[in-house]
Amino acid sequence: MQMAVIIFLGVFGGMKIDRWLKLEIPVFTLILSLSSVTLAIYIAIKDFLKSR
Repeated sequence: MQMAVIIFLGVFGGMKIDRWLKLEIPVFTLILSLSSVTLAIYIAIKDFLKSR
């Protein structure tokens, strides 16, 4: 659930910024979605290793 929230916030924030700046290519959506996926995986791995 935590991963889904992080990814959703990254994509949603990127879309909002792209609309606000009126960009034709969704640069911030791409950057923030990839960054949020990376962050979500990092947190999941960190939590997994911590629980062992």
